Amino acid sequence: MRRNAPKVAVIGYPNVGKSSLVNRLSDTREAVTDAQPGVTRDRKEIPAEWNGVSFTLVDTGGVDLSDSEALARQVQDQARFALEDATAVLLVVDATAGLRPGDADLAKLLRASSVPAIVAANKLDRGEDAPLAAEFHGLGLGEPMPVSAAHGIGTGDLLDKVVEAVRASATPEEPDDDAVSVAVIGRPNVGKSSLVNAFLGQERVIVDERAGTTRDSIDTRIEVDGRPLVLVDTAGLRRVSKVAGTVDYYAQLRSERAAERSDVALVVCDAQDGVTSEDLRIADLAMHNGCATIVVLNKWDVTATELEDAKARVATKLRLRPRVITASALSGRNVTRLMVEAVSLADRSRVRVATADLNRFVAEVQAQRSPPAVRGKRLRIYYAAQVESGPPRFRLHVNDRRLIVRDYGFFVENRLRERYHLEGVPLVIDFVDRERRSRPPSGRRAEQAQTSP
Repeated sequence: MRRNAPKVAVIGYPNVGKSSLVNRLSDTREAVTDAQPGVTRDRKEIPAEWNGVSFTLVDTGGVDLSDSEALARQVQDQARFALEDATAVLLVVDATAGLRPGDADLAKLLRASSVPAIVAANKLDRGEDAPLAAEFHGLGLGEPMPVSAAHGIGTGDLLDKVVEAVRASATPEEPDDDAVSVAVIGRPNVGKSSLVNAFLGQERVIVDERAGTTRDSIDTRIEVDGRPLVLVDTAGLRRVSKVAGTVDYYAQLRSERAAERSDVALVVCDAQDGVTSEDLRIADLAMHNGCATIVVLNKWDVTATELEDAKARVATKLRLRPRVITASALSGRNVTRLMVEAVSLADRSRVRVATADLNRFVAEVQAQRSPPAVRGKRLRIYYAAQVESGPPRFRLHVNDRRLIVRDYGFFVENRLRERYHLEGVPLVIDFVDRERRSRPPSGRRAEQAQTSP
Protein backbone atom coordinates (compact mmCIF):
# COMPACT_ATOMS: atom_id res chain seq x y z
CA MET A 1 0.00 0.00 0.00
CA ARG A 2 1.39 3.40 -0.95
CA ARG A 3 1.43 6.15 1.64
CA ASN A 4 -0.05 9.51 0.53
CA ALA A 5 -1.49 8.10 -2.70
CA PRO A 6 -4.86 9.69 -3.61
CA LYS A 7 -7.82 7.33 -3.27
CA VAL A 8 -10.42 6.54 -5.93
CA ALA A 9 -13.59 5.00 -4.50
CA VAL A 10 -15.19 2.44 -6.83
CA ILE A 11 -18.90 2.14 -6.08
CA GLY A 12 -22.00 0.84 -7.81
CA TYR A 13 -25.10 -1.31 -7.63
CA PRO A 14 -24.55 -5.05 -6.85
CA ASN A 15 -23.12 -7.23 -9.63
CA VAL A 16 -22.12 -4.47 -12.05
CA GLY A 17 -18.51 -5.73 -12.21
CA LYS A 18 -16.75 -3.35 -9.80
CA SER A 19 -14.20 -5.87 -8.53
CA SER A 20 -13.47 -7.13 -12.05
CA LEU A 21 -12.87 -3.55 -13.18
CA VAL A 22 -10.62 -2.86 -10.16
CA ASN A 23 -8.54 -5.92 -11.03
CA ARG A 24 -8.28 -4.76 -14.65
CA LEU A 25 -7.31 -1.17 -13.78
CA SER A 26 -4.75 -2.25 -11.15
CA ASP A 27 -3.45 -5.16 -13.26
CA THR A 28 -3.88 -7.50 -10.28
CA ARG A 29 -6.19 -10.21 -9.03
CA GLU A 30 -6.48 -8.77 -5.55
CA ALA A 31 -10.26 -8.26 -5.52
CA VAL A 32 -12.41 -11.39 -5.15
CA THR A 33 -14.76 -11.85 -8.10
CA ASP A 34 -17.60 -14.29 -8.70
CA ALA A 35 -20.74 -14.54 -10.82
CA GLN A 36 -22.98 -14.33 -7.75
CA PRO A 37 -23.82 -10.82 -6.47
CA GLY A 38 -22.69 -9.53 -3.08
CA VAL A 39 -19.26 -11.18 -3.01
CA THR A 40 -17.45 -7.96 -2.00
CA ARG A 41 -18.54 -6.57 1.37
CA ASP A 42 -15.69 -4.63 2.98
CA ARG A 43 -13.77 -1.86 1.29
CA LYS A 44 -10.43 -3.05 -0.03
CA GLU A 45 -7.61 -0.73 -1.04
CA ILE A 46 -5.50 -1.78 -4.03
CA PRO A 47 -2.55 0.28 -5.36
CA ALA A 48 -2.54 1.25 -9.05
CA GLU A 49 -0.41 3.37 -11.36
CA TRP A 50 -0.94 4.96 -14.77
CA ASN A 51 1.42 7.20 -16.73
CA GLY A 52 3.64 7.73 -13.71
CA VAL A 53 0.81 8.72 -11.36
CA SER A 54 0.17 6.43 -8.38
CA PHE A 55 -3.23 6.17 -6.73
CA THR A 56 -5.26 3.70 -4.67
CA LEU A 57 -8.44 2.05 -5.92
CA VAL A 58 -10.92 1.38 -3.11
CA ASP A 59 -13.17 -1.55 -4.03
CA THR A 60 -16.51 -1.56 -2.20
CA GLY A 61 -19.50 -3.84 -1.89
CA GLY A 62 -22.56 -3.49 -4.08
CA VAL A 63 -24.75 -0.67 -2.79
CA ASP A 64 -28.54 -0.92 -2.97
CA LEU A 65 -29.85 2.04 -0.95
CA SER A 66 -33.34 0.51 -0.86
CA ASP A 67 -32.10 -2.65 0.95
CA SER A 68 -32.64 -2.34 4.71
CA GLU A 69 -31.20 -5.74 5.70
CA ALA A 70 -28.54 -5.44 8.43
CA LEU A 71 -25.60 -6.71 6.35
CA ALA A 72 -26.63 -4.55 3.38
CA ARG A 73 -26.67 -1.47 5.62
CA GLN A 74 -23.14 -2.23 6.81
CA VAL A 75 -22.00 -2.52 3.17
CA GLN A 76 -23.63 0.88 2.49
CA ASP A 77 -21.79 2.39 5.46
CA GLN A 78 -18.45 1.06 4.19
CA ALA A 79 -19.13 2.66 0.78
CA ARG A 80 -19.93 5.98 2.48
CA PHE A 81 -16.67 5.81 4.44
CA ALA A 82 -14.84 5.24 1.15
CA LEU A 83 -16.53 8.31 -0.36
CA GLU A 84 -15.54 10.50 2.61
CA ASP A 85 -11.88 9.55 2.17
CA ALA A 86 -11.79 9.69 -1.65
CA THR A 87 -10.17 12.17 -4.02
CA ALA A 88 -12.34 10.93 -6.90
CA VAL A 89 -15.20 8.45 -7.37
CA LEU A 90 -15.72 5.85 -10.07
CA LEU A 91 -19.42 4.95 -10.42
CA VAL A 92 -19.68 1.61 -12.21
CA VAL A 93 -22.93 0.74 -14.00
CA ASP A 94 -24.04 -2.28 -16.02
CA ALA A 95 -24.59 -0.88 -19.52
CA THR A 96 -26.26 -4.08 -20.74
CA ALA A 97 -28.93 -3.83 -18.01
CA GLY A 98 -29.69 -0.19 -18.77
CA LEU A 99 -30.33 2.64 -16.33
CA ARG A 100 -31.80 1.32 -13.08
CA PRO A 101 -33.28 3.07 -10.04
CA GLY A 102 -30.29 1.97 -7.95
CA ASP A 103 -27.90 3.76 -10.34
CA ALA A 104 -29.99 6.94 -10.09
CA ASP A 105 -29.97 6.80 -6.27
CA LEU A 106 -26.17 6.58 -6.20
CA ALA A 107 -25.81 9.36 -8.78
CA LYS A 108 -28.00 11.62 -6.64
CA LEU A 109 -25.71 10.93 -3.67
CA LEU A 110 -22.62 11.77 -5.76
CA ARG A 111 -24.10 14.96 -7.21
CA ALA A 112 -24.50 16.24 -3.66
CA SER A 113 -20.81 15.58 -3.00
CA SER A 114 -17.90 17.84 -3.94
CA VAL A 115 -15.78 14.86 -5.01
CA PRO A 116 -15.42 14.55 -8.82
CA ALA A 117 -17.23 11.48 -10.20
CA ILE A 118 -16.63 9.41 -13.33
CA VAL A 119 -19.25 7.03 -14.77
CA ALA A 120 -17.87 3.73 -16.11
CA ALA A 121 -20.46 1.95 -18.30
CA ASN A 122 -19.22 -1.63 -17.88
CA LYS A 123 -19.87 -4.94 -19.66
CA LEU A 124 -19.70 -3.44 -23.17
CA ASP A 125 -17.69 -6.37 -24.46
CA ARG A 126 -18.12 -5.52 -28.16
CA GLY A 127 -17.15 -2.29 -29.87
CA GLU A 128 -20.54 -1.96 -31.54
CA ASP A 129 -22.20 -1.89 -28.09
CA ALA A 130 -20.49 1.40 -27.11
CA PRO A 131 -23.56 3.57 -27.94
CA LEU A 132 -25.41 1.86 -25.05
CA ALA A 133 -23.35 4.04 -22.68
CA ALA A 134 -25.18 7.16 -23.89
CA GLU A 135 -28.22 6.29 -21.75
CA PHE A 136 -26.23 7.12 -18.62
CA HIS A 137 -25.88 10.80 -19.54
CA GLY A 138 -29.11 11.10 -17.59
CA LEU A 139 -27.24 10.53 -14.31
CA GLY A 140 -25.93 14.09 -14.52
CA LEU A 141 -22.29 13.14 -13.86
CA GLY A 142 -20.78 13.98 -17.22
CA GLU A 143 -19.96 11.79 -20.19
CA PRO A 144 -20.05 8.05 -19.33
CA MET A 145 -17.00 6.00 -20.35
CA PRO A 146 -17.81 2.73 -22.22
CA VAL A 147 -15.57 -0.06 -20.87
CA SER A 148 -15.28 -3.82 -20.62
CA ALA A 149 -13.57 -5.16 -17.51
CA ALA A 150 -13.62 -8.65 -19.04
CA HIS A 151 -11.73 -7.69 -22.22
CA GLY A 152 -10.00 -4.43 -21.23
CA ILE A 153 -11.86 -2.36 -23.83
CA GLY A 154 -11.79 1.36 -23.02
CA THR A 155 -9.83 0.96 -19.79
CA GLY A 156 -6.91 3.07 -21.05
CA ASP A 157 -9.21 6.05 -21.70
CA LEU A 158 -10.86 5.48 -18.32
CA LEU A 159 -7.47 5.50 -16.56
CA ASP A 160 -6.57 8.74 -18.35
CA LYS A 161 -9.68 10.32 -16.92
CA VAL A 162 -9.00 8.93 -13.42
CA VAL A 163 -5.43 10.29 -13.48
CA GLU A 164 -6.74 13.68 -14.64
CA ALA A 165 -9.05 13.76 -11.60
CA VAL A 166 -6.38 12.79 -9.03
CA ARG A 167 -3.22 14.35 -10.47
CA ALA A 168 -3.62 17.63 -8.56
CA SER A 169 -3.70 15.83 -5.19
CA ALA A 170 -0.95 13.30 -5.93
CA THR A 171 2.07 13.76 -3.63
CA PRO A 172 5.49 12.09 -3.54
CA GLU A 173 5.35 8.60 -2.03
CA GLU A 174 7.00 7.92 1.29
CA PRO A 175 9.01 4.73 1.77
CA ASP A 176 7.32 1.98 3.77
CA ASP A 177 10.34 -0.22 4.42
CA ASP A 178 10.01 -0.01 8.21
CA ALA A 179 6.28 -0.82 8.32
CA VAL A 180 5.42 -3.96 10.29
CA SER A 181 2.76 -6.11 8.63
CA VAL A 182 0.44 -7.98 11.03
CA ALA A 183 -2.04 -10.54 9.68
CA VAL A 184 -5.08 -11.44 11.82
CA ILE A 185 -5.86 -15.05 10.90
CA GLY A 186 -7.95 -17.87 12.31
CA ARG A 187 -11.02 -20.05 11.90
CA PRO A 188 -14.33 -18.48 10.78
CA ASN A 189 -16.36 -16.63 13.41
CA VAL A 190 -13.68 -16.39 16.11
CA GLY A 191 -13.90 -12.57 16.17
CA LYS A 192 -11.07 -11.53 13.83
CA SER A 193 -12.91 -8.57 12.31
CA SER A 194 -14.20 -7.44 15.71
CA LEU A 195 -10.63 -7.49 17.00
CA VAL A 196 -9.39 -5.49 13.99
CA ASN A 197 -12.09 -2.86 14.58
CA ALA A 198 -11.07 -2.73 18.25
CA PHE A 199 -7.43 -2.11 17.20
CA LEU A 200 -8.52 0.71 14.90
CA GLY A 201 -11.18 2.23 17.14
CA GLN A 202 -13.67 2.31 14.25
CA GLU A 203 -15.90 0.00 12.17
CA ARG A 204 -13.31 -0.52 9.44
CA VAL A 205 -14.50 -4.02 8.53
CA ILE A 206 -17.95 -5.55 8.58
CA VAL A 207 -18.87 -7.72 11.57
CA ASP A 208 -21.81 -10.14 11.47
CA GLU A 209 -22.90 -13.15 13.51
CA ARG A 210 -22.82 -15.28 10.38
CA ALA A 211 -19.53 -16.99 9.69
CA GLY A 212 -17.66 -16.07 6.51
CA THR A 213 -18.60 -12.37 6.38
CA THR A 214 -15.05 -11.32 5.46
CA ARG A 215 -13.99 -12.52 2.00
CA ASP A 216 -11.05 -10.25 1.17
CA SER A 217 -7.78 -9.54 2.94
CA ILE A 218 -8.24 -5.95 4.11
CA ASP A 219 -5.09 -3.87 4.72
CA THR A 220 -5.31 -0.88 7.05
CA ARG A 221 -2.46 1.41 8.09
CA ILE A 222 -2.08 2.53 11.71
CA GLU A 223 0.73 3.65 14.01
CA VAL A 224 1.81 2.01 17.27
CA ASP A 225 4.12 4.11 19.44
CA GLY A 226 5.20 6.02 16.36
CA ARG A 227 5.87 2.88 14.31
CA PRO A 228 3.93 2.38 11.03
CA LEU A 229 1.97 -0.87 11.02
CA VAL A 230 -0.17 -2.52 8.34
CA LEU A 231 -3.03 -4.50 9.88
CA VAL A 232 -4.46 -7.24 7.65
CA ASP A 233 -7.92 -8.66 8.36
CA THR A 234 -8.47 -12.00 6.59
CA ALA A 235 -11.21 -14.44 5.75
CA GLY A 236 -11.66 -17.44 8.06
CA LEU A 237 -9.40 -20.36 7.20
CA ARG A 238 -11.03 -23.74 6.66
CA ARG A 239 -9.70 -26.99 5.29
CA VAL A 240 -9.39 -26.76 1.51
CA SER A 241 -11.72 -29.75 1.02
CA LYS A 242 -14.54 -27.78 2.63
CA VAL A 243 -14.30 -24.72 0.35
CA ALA A 244 -13.23 -26.25 -2.98
CA GLY A 245 -15.31 -24.95 -5.88
CA THR A 246 -16.82 -22.04 -3.91
CA VAL A 247 -16.10 -18.31 -3.71
CA ASP A 248 -14.68 -18.96 -0.22
CA TYR A 249 -11.83 -20.92 -1.85
CA TYR A 250 -10.38 -17.74 -3.39
CA ALA A 251 -10.91 -15.84 -0.14
CA GLN A 252 -8.94 -18.61 1.58
CA LEU A 253 -6.06 -18.26 -0.90
CA ARG A 254 -5.87 -14.54 -0.13
CA SER A 255 -5.77 -15.29 3.59
CA GLU A 256 -2.85 -17.66 3.10
CA ARG A 257 -1.02 -15.07 0.97
CA ALA A 258 -1.61 -12.50 3.70
CA ALA A 259 0.34 -14.75 6.08
CA GLU A 260 3.11 -15.13 3.48
CA ARG A 261 3.62 -11.37 3.16
CA SER A 262 3.27 -10.51 6.86
CA ASP A 263 5.89 -10.21 9.56
CA VAL A 264 3.62 -11.32 12.39
CA ALA A 265 0.45 -13.44 12.53
CA LEU A 266 -2.10 -13.09 15.30
CA VAL A 267 -3.75 -16.52 15.36
CA VAL A 268 -7.16 -15.75 16.85
CA CYS A 269 -8.94 -18.55 18.76
CA ASP A 270 -12.35 -18.60 20.44
CA ALA A 271 -11.83 -18.75 24.21
CA GLN A 272 -15.02 -20.81 24.50
CA ASP A 273 -13.37 -23.59 22.48
CA GLY A 274 -9.82 -23.18 23.75
CA VAL A 275 -6.97 -23.94 21.36
CA THR A 276 -8.34 -26.50 18.92
CA SER A 277 -6.47 -28.77 16.49
CA GLU A 278 -7.65 -26.49 13.67
CA ASP A 279 -6.14 -23.46 15.45
CA LEU A 280 -2.85 -25.36 15.75
CA ARG A 281 -2.97 -26.17 12.03
CA ILE A 282 -3.39 -22.48 11.19
CA ALA A 283 -0.51 -21.51 13.49
CA ASP A 284 1.62 -24.15 11.80
CA LEU A 285 0.70 -22.65 8.40
CA ALA A 286 1.94 -19.25 9.58
CA MET A 287 5.18 -20.81 10.80
CA HIS A 288 5.88 -22.51 7.48
CA ASN A 289 5.37 -19.15 5.76
CA GLY A 290 8.13 -17.66 7.92
CA CYS A 291 5.68 -15.62 9.99
CA ALA A 292 6.27 -14.87 13.68
CA THR A 293 3.21 -15.88 15.68
CA ILE A 294 1.13 -14.92 18.72
CA VAL A 295 -1.85 -17.04 19.80
CA VAL A 296 -4.82 -14.88 20.88
CA LEU A 297 -7.63 -16.29 23.00
CA ASN A 298 -10.43 -13.88 22.00
CA LYS A 299 -13.89 -13.50 23.61
CA TRP A 300 -12.32 -13.83 27.07
CA ASP A 301 -15.18 -11.69 28.41
CA VAL A 302 -17.69 -14.42 27.50
CA THR A 303 -15.94 -17.34 29.15
CA ALA A 304 -12.59 -18.13 30.69
CA THR A 305 -10.97 -21.41 29.70
CA GLU A 306 -8.07 -22.89 31.60
CA LEU A 307 -5.29 -20.57 30.44
CA GLU A 308 -2.46 -22.76 31.71
CA ASP A 309 -3.89 -25.75 29.83
CA ALA A 310 -4.01 -23.69 26.63
CA LYS A 311 -0.41 -22.55 27.10
CA ALA A 312 0.75 -26.11 27.75
CA ARG A 313 -1.03 -27.38 24.63
CA VAL A 314 0.55 -24.68 22.47
CA ALA A 315 4.03 -25.30 23.91
CA THR A 316 3.69 -29.05 23.32
CA LYS A 317 2.22 -28.94 19.82
CA LEU A 318 3.98 -25.95 18.20
CA ARG A 319 7.73 -25.79 17.69
CA LEU A 320 7.63 -21.98 17.71
CA ARG A 321 6.37 -21.97 21.30
CA PRO A 322 4.42 -18.73 20.72
CA ARG A 323 3.00 -16.66 23.52
CA VAL A 324 -0.68 -17.13 24.41
CA ILE A 325 -2.45 -13.85 25.21
CA THR A 326 -6.07 -13.44 26.28
CA ALA A 327 -8.11 -10.64 24.69
CA SER A 328 -11.61 -9.29 24.25
CA ALA A 329 -12.67 -7.18 21.29
CA LEU A 330 -15.86 -6.32 23.20
CA SER A 331 -14.33 -5.04 26.45
CA GLY A 332 -10.98 -3.93 24.98
CA ARG A 333 -8.98 -6.34 27.15
CA ASN A 334 -5.31 -6.47 26.01
CA VAL A 335 -6.13 -4.81 22.66
CA THR A 336 -3.32 -2.25 22.96
CA ARG A 337 -0.96 -4.85 24.41
CA LEU A 338 -1.42 -7.12 21.39
CA MET A 339 -0.25 -4.40 18.99
CA VAL A 340 2.77 -3.59 21.16
CA GLU A 341 3.65 -7.30 21.40
CA ALA A 342 3.29 -7.70 17.62
CA VAL A 343 5.74 -4.86 16.91
CA SER A 344 8.17 -6.21 19.51
CA LEU A 345 7.96 -9.71 18.01
CA ALA A 346 8.64 -8.34 14.52
CA ASP A 347 11.75 -6.60 15.85
CA ARG A 348 12.97 -9.79 17.54
CA SER A 349 12.43 -11.67 14.27
CA ARG A 350 14.85 -9.25 12.61
CA VAL A 351 17.49 -9.59 15.33
CA ARG A 352 21.19 -10.08 14.43
CA VAL A 353 23.21 -12.03 16.98
CA ALA A 354 26.93 -11.29 17.13
CA THR A 355 29.07 -14.28 16.10
CA ALA A 356 31.17 -14.13 19.27
CA ASP A 357 28.08 -14.25 21.48
CA LEU A 358 26.60 -17.07 19.41
CA ASN A 359 29.73 -19.18 19.83
CA ARG A 360 29.71 -18.65 23.59
CA PHE A 361 26.14 -19.91 23.49
CA VAL A 362 27.21 -23.03 21.52
CA ALA A 363 29.92 -23.80 24.08
CA GLU A 364 27.44 -23.45 26.95
CA VAL A 365 24.88 -25.69 25.23
CA GLN A 366 27.41 -28.50 24.68
CA ALA A 367 28.59 -28.18 28.27
CA GLN A 368 25.00 -28.29 29.52
CA ARG A 369 24.12 -31.41 27.50
CA SER A 370 26.54 -33.47 25.46
CA PRO A 371 25.26 -34.80 22.14
CA PRO A 372 24.47 -38.54 22.27
CA ALA A 373 26.88 -40.99 20.67
CA VAL A 374 25.81 -42.44 17.31
CA ARG A 375 27.58 -45.60 16.10
CA GLY A 376 30.41 -44.91 18.57
CA LYS A 377 30.90 -41.30 17.40
CA ARG A 378 29.77 -38.07 19.01
CA LEU A 379 28.62 -34.85 17.36
CA ARG A 380 30.82 -31.81 17.85
CA ILE A 381 29.71 -28.25 17.08
CA TYR A 382 32.81 -26.20 16.19
CA TYR A 383 31.34 -22.75 15.64
CA ALA A 384 28.16 -20.95 14.60
CA ALA A 385 27.11 -17.82 12.73
CA GLN A 386 23.85 -16.11 11.82
CA VAL A 387 23.46 -15.83 8.04
CA GLU A 388 19.97 -14.29 7.69
CA SER A 389 17.34 -12.40 9.67
CA GLY A 390 13.58 -11.91 9.38
CA PRO A 391 13.25 -14.78 10.25
CA PRO A 392 16.66 -15.69 11.71
CA ARG A 393 18.77 -18.39 10.07
CA PHE A 394 21.77 -19.89 11.82
CA ARG A 395 24.56 -22.05 10.43
CA LEU A 396 26.26 -24.48 12.81
CA HIS A 397 29.46 -26.11 11.58
CA VAL A 398 29.86 -29.68 12.87
CA ASN A 399 32.20 -32.61 12.47
CA ASP A 400 29.57 -34.85 10.82
CA ARG A 401 25.96 -33.82 10.31
CA ARG A 402 24.94 -37.49 10.10
CA LEU A 403 25.51 -37.67 13.87
CA ILE A 404 22.64 -35.23 14.59
CA VAL A 405 19.63 -36.80 16.27
CA ARG A 406 16.20 -35.17 16.20
CA ASP A 407 15.94 -34.63 19.97
CA TYR A 408 19.29 -32.85 20.17
CA GLY A 409 18.40 -30.61 17.24
CA PHE A 410 15.19 -29.56 19.05
CA PHE A 411 17.19 -29.05 22.24
CA VAL A 412 19.54 -26.59 20.50
CA GLU A 413 16.57 -24.81 18.88
CA ASN A 414 14.73 -24.41 22.18
CA ARG A 415 17.82 -23.09 23.95
CA LEU A 416 18.24 -20.54 21.13
CA ARG A 417 14.67 -19.34 21.68
CA GLU A 418 15.19 -19.02 25.43
CA ARG A 419 18.58 -17.26 25.14
CA TYR A 420 17.51 -14.66 22.56
CA HIS A 421 13.79 -14.36 23.39
CA LEU A 422 12.64 -15.84 20.08
CA GLU A 423 9.45 -17.52 21.31
CA GLY A 424 6.99 -17.44 18.42
CA VAL A 425 9.70 -16.70 15.83
CA PRO A 426 10.36 -19.34 13.15
CA LEU A 427 14.01 -20.35 13.20
CA VAL A 428 16.08 -22.10 10.56
CA ILE A 429 19.16 -24.00 11.77
CA ASP A 430 21.52 -25.47 9.20
CA PHE A 431 23.98 -28.08 10.43
CA VAL A 432 26.89 -27.99 7.99
CA ASP A 433 29.87 -30.33 7.80
CA ARG A 434 33.10 -28.43 8.45
CA GLU A 435 35.25 -28.26 5.35
CA ARG A 436 38.34 -30.37 5.78
CA ARG A 437 41.51 -28.63 4.82
CA SER A 438 43.65 -30.68 2.41
CA ARG A 439 47.30 -30.76 3.40
CA PRO A 440 49.84 -29.86 0.68
CA PRO A 441 51.68 -32.91 -0.66
CA SER A 442 55.20 -33.48 0.66
CA GLY A 443 58.22 -35.67 -0.10
CA ARG A 444 57.77 -38.35 -2.74
CA ARG A 445 54.03 -37.48 -3.19
CA ALA A 446 55.03 -33.86 -3.93
CA GLU A 447 57.52 -35.01 -6.59
CA GLN A 448 54.83 -37.19 -8.19
CA ALA A 449 52.40 -34.30 -8.14
CA GLN A 450 54.88 -32.02 -9.90
CA THR A 451 55.59 -34.56 -12.66
CA SER A 452 51.95 -35.44 -13.26
CA PRO A 453 50.60 -34.13 -16.60
